Amino acid sequence: MAAIATMREEGMAAEGTATAVRTLLVLPGDGIGPEVTAAALGVLEAALRGVPGRLEVRERAIGGRSLDETGSSLTEETLADAVATGTVLLGAVGGPRWDNAADRPEAGLLRLRQGMGVYANLRPFRILPGLEEASPLRPERARDINGVIVRELTGGLYFGQPRGRSVTPEGEPEAVDTLRYRRSEIERLAAVGFSLAQQSGQPLTSVDKANVLESGRLWRETVTAMATRWPGVTVEHRYVDAAAMELVLRPQRYRVVITENVFGDILSDLTGGVVGSLGVLPSASLSGWGRGHRGLYEPIHGSAPDIAGQDKADPIGAILSTALLCRYSWELPEVAARIEAAVDRVLAEGLRTADLPGGSRVVGCREFGRRVEDALA
Repeated sequence: MAAIATMREEGMAAEGTATAVRTLLVLPGDGIGPEVTAAALGVLEAALRGVPGRLEVRERAIGGRSLDETGSSLTEETLADAVATGTVLLGAVGGPRWDNAADRPEAGLLRLRQGMGVYANLRPFRILPGLEEASPLRPERARDINGVIVRELTGGLYFGQPRGRSVTPEGEPEAVDTLRYRRSEIERLAAVGFSLAQQSGQPLTSVDKANVLESGRLWRETVTAMATRWPGVTVEHRYVDAAAMELVLRPQRYRVVITENVFGDILSDLTGGVVGSLGVLPSASLSGWGRGHRGLYEPIHGSAPDIAGQDKADPIGAILSTALLCRYSWELPEVAARIEAAVDRVLAEGLRTADLPGGSRVVGCREFGRRVEDALA
């Protein structure tokens, strides 16, 4: 599928200066993906009004939609466009109609991450104003929850070799997965975590299983050695089982957390349970820290095909993903903060999508997005 390109003027550059062009590739995907990305794009455009430069938006298919149109969940053309653009907003992929496909929609997302070289997955977690009752925690434990899981995304147990299934000489099925990390993989992920902690002035918690796993011991040794390069960052180490318990009992102590792939996968979903809804959580997957690195931004919820096309989707995770995009890819922290404040303001006014508790009025995905746009005016 050819890309659909549109141009938006964000503001006027000073006379005699070049106009900055910010290029964004949008991959709406499947299910509710097109709805939440449309709402998020409207908010992003509203937030960029008055910011010098021009926004160029292109759209391509991924996942099931791409399978239907091209026979591939991610075409080479789409991957090349994502790599060249370097900044991607994704909705969601997958659905039961493609469960038996040889090239599943989720495989396209994995190839996208690998092709873009994004290895650091940032998943912020905080309880948004007015949504305290969504958390299963008691009110006194739900206050001041505001942290981020920085998960290594391209190594570890999910990618280690050898892996596979076989049958023993005795005829018993067995399976093998390999947990493998190189020091350089740990260093580059930890550098993102240290940089984030230094920028935010928050402590860094490194989560491993160094008391049992050799990879955990290498992880802890590497992070400990790196701490000397960030003398202003307070570092502590936690075993993953203790961290899981404390994220429920005392989530406030966790601000910036770095961990390996499997542990990060589990802990980030646990934080979704702590805040009460996956629908409000954004994510950023980065190929490094600072200007010039690639970024893939997406809400962490699924494609929810049961409500697709009904204007019932929660766009908050996608909207907040554009805030991360502004902060980490375009280095516009003020714009990011305005988007986050606008979402908080709409929630404080009592508006909710159907998945969220409390509030005074339930609205659809489109109206919620428009109200956030209005809050940015």
